[in-house]
Amino acid sequence: MNDASKKPVRTRIAPSPTGFLHLGTARTALYSWAYARHHGGQFVLRIEDTDVARSSQDSVDQILASMKWLGLDYDEGPIYQMQRLERYQEVIDQMIAAGTAYRCYCTPEELEAMKAAQDARGQKRRYDGTWRPEPGKALPAVPEGVKPVVRFKNPIEGDVTWDDVVKGPITINNREIDDLIIQRTDGVPTYNFAVVVDDWDMAITHVFRGDEHINNTPWQINIFRALAAPLPAFGHLPIILGDDGLKLSKRRGAVSVTSYEENGFLPEGMLNYLARLGWSHGDDELFSREQMVSWFDGTHLSKSPAQWDPAKLEWVNSHYIKLADSARLAALVRQQLNRRGVDVNASAEQFEAMCALFKDRCATTVSLADWLGMYFGPVTPSAEEAATHLTDAIRPALASLADSLASLTAWNKSEIQAVLKSTLAEHGLKMPQLAMPVRVAVCGRAQTPSLDAVLELFAKEIVVERLRSA
Repeated sequence: MNDASKKPVRTRIAPSPTGFLHLGTARTALYSWAYARHHGGQFVLRIEDTDVARSSQDSVDQILASMKWLGLDYDEGPIYQMQRLERYQEVIDQMIAAGTAYRCYCTPEELEAMKAAQDARGQKRRYDGTWRPEPGKALPAVPEGVKPVVRFKNPIEGDVTWDDVVKGPITINNREIDDLIIQRTDGVPTYNFAVVVDDWDMAITHVFRGDEHINNTPWQINIFRALAAPLPAFGHLPIILGDDGLKLSKRRGAVSVTSYEENGFLPEGMLNYLARLGWSHGDDELFSREQMVSWFDGTHLSKSPAQWDPAKLEWVNSHYIKLADSARLAALVRQQLNRRGVDVNASAEQFEAMCALFKDRCATTVSLADWLGMYFGPVTPSAEEAATHLTDAIRPALASLADSLASLTAWNKSEIQAVLKSTLAEHGLKMPQLAMPVRVAVCGRAQTPSLDAVLELFAKEIVVERLRSA
């Protein structure tokens, strides 16, 4: 049993700053945040930076930027484990005094010999208990010059059982695990110990994390019990599979959360998509952050791995692109164009109108920038479209249209539409026969929204020059 139900809900996300915040951790952060918000609780951000050799400030910065972009606000943190070494040492000393931990002076060479002997006998690799104190047992003499590690004195008998929020009851026999190291020779705690002390001190009631941590949970539960600390509820989330059916991780195939921001996705689109990778609310595919919070009570979490689907993500994101305020979209698309070295020489009102006209055709702000680039630089139609639409037969009509447009004193949709109609009548054409070549000449592509609306947003001189060049 856990004691989580007796206290106000407190959840946490605890990424390791040894790389970027990847999608699996982002999903875990989302679920932890949503669960806390649903129950009116608190959400804590902890940085597990005890892997000193691999941790970096760049990774910390990227994690914080990802959390900010996703809008996963936290009530406490970031809390850094390396700033808590005194607290870990205090608990280590208490455990040694209580007999629930002990110093082990085995050298690396002795441990390797131990493993080799167990391999030779076909046994499972485990610590053989050389320095484990037992009643009536004489321990070896402490060797000179050997810095000890500290090991947890794991119970030998019995089972560890917990009712997993996601997977249901799980039982692991204590004989399957051994006396793990909880403090290295340099005094830095190991993951399984530090995480328990942190969750205890921070009064965490619910721990959501990837199911690769299931094998760590028995050790952690036993350490909680050794400390007489209240147990949180554990929920182990299934992995996310990539396109190739293998695990998506930051070591294989995954990209950072911030790269999705750079690639033109909106945070609400990413959150909606991530939420559905392992959780559902009926048949709802599209929902707001507020709806998710109201629905996310910890039920309906899938036990099966989720499949990452880039096409589905784009579909979800396109929904939010359509809903997005044009001024907000304009700022994001301007950034995309600026990265390409494109000078957006349009008024704020005009640029917002461009975004509003084309956003229904786009899944990302990158694709929206692809469309709008034609307003701020030269266009080159494909050879196939040019050959199909810019024929000798249509060129007289294009020249006539260019002259008529050049003579306009008012540049707006109604005036442009009137000139298009008069050109059709003059040359005996139907609208598609003229509109497609005009699009190819002016826009560089044969398909666009309504032609008069597209042309209105160009400078008149650009439209006339491109028609004449064609």
